[in-house]
Order: sequence, then structure tokens, then C-alpha cells
Amino acid sequence: MADLLTTDEAADYLRLSERKLYELVSVGAIPCTKVTGRWLFPKAALDRWLTAGLATPAGLSFAPRPLIVGGSQDPLLDWALRDSVCGLASLPEGSEAGLRRLARGEVMAAAIHLHRLQGDDETANTDAVAQAPGLHDAVIIAFCRREQGLIVAPGNPLGLTDIASVAKAGARLGQRPAGAGAQLLLVALMARAGIAAADLALITPVCPTGPDLGQAVRAGHADCGVASRSVAHAAGLGFVPLLWERFDLVLRQRDYFLPGPQALFELMRKPVFRTQAGEMRGYDVTDTGAVRLVN
Repeated sequence: MADLLTTDEAADYLRLSERKLYELVSVGAIPCTKVTGRWLFPKAALDRWLTAGLATPAGLSFAPRPLIVGGSQDPLLDWALRDSVCGLASLPEGSEAGLRRLARGEVMAAAIHLHRLQGDDETANTDAVAQAPGLHDAVIIAFCRREQGLIVAPGNPLGLTDIASVAKAGARLGQRPAGAGAQLLLVALMARAGIAAADLALITPVCPTGPDLGQAVRAGHADCGVASRSVAHAAGLGFVPLLWERFDLVLRQRDYFLPGPQALFELMRKPVFRTQAGEMRGYDVTDTGAVRLVN
């Protein structure tokens, strides 16, 4: 497979001896993976590794990005940022806001889960980043798939099943900020069901994050809202599953091998990450850490 180099191929590609290559592998200094007892080296990751180590003239140097992950909020991501001791803070403002901040150099990474009005959402994240101005050097790393749906009061007293049932029951529906992934999903669900905003009992003010929406439902200010199963589970609320979505991390290629992101990625590869995802509910971490796009 051309995208995966064997040890001797990687050594030739990097113009290193195999002994030196093994030294780098032994200290975790080079991107690689072990499959059935053999070390393999993703060529795209080697290219990013080389780029990250370039000596840049002072006049062409890049200003350091703040150690912040912008974009969407997620309970598993919050846990991973804390327990990896990566030094990255969280600024949850919504997926689209996170991408804008990343393009302006105001955050080091953005967490995103985007949705379309029509069509398959499987490539919504990769298509948006590929077309985004100012993100020509971005890379997308899979964080997880997660289950999205309606969070409701325990026992689902209104018997809600989908967005059409929300409109029919006149249920008070919590909202998220414009450009947030959950709000994009809500708008897409409305469009697909032929439901207008006037058909729904939308409450204000909007809820900044999923846990804020969960609190609104738990306090009785809203009957329901779009959020992940993990939010419902943490809040002790009911959950009506609607779909699974991709939740990805976006950062610039030159930042991929910096200590902060690498500490986070290292935790994502450990069994404890899978254990935590299972306990939080509603996560699929099968392809966590996979490179989904290199611009």
C-alpha cells in the first residue's frame, strides 16, 4: 500500500539508516503504527513530521497559536483535554466559530461536527475544511463518532420520537447558537421534515453548550433539545436517538507534532480512552486518531 511504508521504505524515504529509524521509533519520536508485528509508517504523517521540523527564516516564521481548542463542546473531549495534561484549554463556541478562529490563528485546534440541509453528512466536516478560506494547510483527525438525538425529561413524558413529534406536541424546544453543530443539525432535521421555525415552540435565550441545554431541560425551562447521548446520560435525562455523527479535530499541519496536540493524541490511543468513552455512553471510537483529511 503506497500510503503505508515499511521500515526499509521509510528509511530510504527519510534518508536515514534503519538503525536510526528504530531509535526514533523506540522513543516515540516519529509517527508509526504496528500491525501484525511489523512497523508501518504513514507517508502523509511522515511528511507532516518533516514539515513540523523545518527551520524557518525569521522573516517567514509563524506566530504561535494560543493553546486553545475552539469549536464544539463535548464531554469526552473535555475529559481528554484534562486527563492528557496537554495544556490545551477549551473555548466552546460552536463548530463554525471554531473554524473561523482557527483560520485567524486565534486557536490551535477546532472541534467540529457539521451537518447539511440535504444529503449525506459523512463528508460534511472534510468538505467544509477543504473549502474553507485560510485553511489550506489543515489536517483533520477523527476524535470519535457520537450519537445525537433529543434530550428529554426522564421517561420521555411527551412521547417524543423525532422533530415532527416535537412540533405536533408543541414541546418547548431549546436552541443552540447559530453555527453550533447541534443547531446546524436541528435546522437540517427541520428542513428534511418540512417543518418551519414557526411550527416549533422555540425557547430563548439559546443554550451555549450541550450541558447548558441539559440543565434547561432538567430545570423545566425546556421540554427537549438536540444534544448528544453523553449529555443526557450525565444529566440523568431521557434520550431519543436520531443519528450518529462524526466529531473531528482540525488543526494546522505544522501544529500536529507540537507537545500539546501530541499529548492529547497519545491519550486517545490508550485503552483508558475507550473505557471512558464507554462509560460516558453514545461514543464509537473505532477510528479515533485516524487522519481524515490533509489539505
